[in-house]
Amino acid sequence: MGLFTGLGLLFSIFVFLFIAFLWIIALVDILRSEFRGNDKVVWVLVVIFFPFLGSLLYFLVGRPRKIR
Repeated sequence: MGLFTGLGLLFSIFVFLFIAFLWIIALVDILRSEFRGNDKVVWVLVVIFFPFLGSLLYFLVGRPRKIR
């Protein structure tokens, strides 16, 4: 019995889908929003190279800094 059998497989799929969903939502939100200076490019790079951590950081730090 390995990690990728039964409940382990289901949990792994759920985690992967959650991270992919969070990553896509963050990228779409960044690309549709306006930022000052090079902030948009920086956030896109952070989210692309660090999908989970970058997305979390964007929602916690970057999203409130958007130009409304």
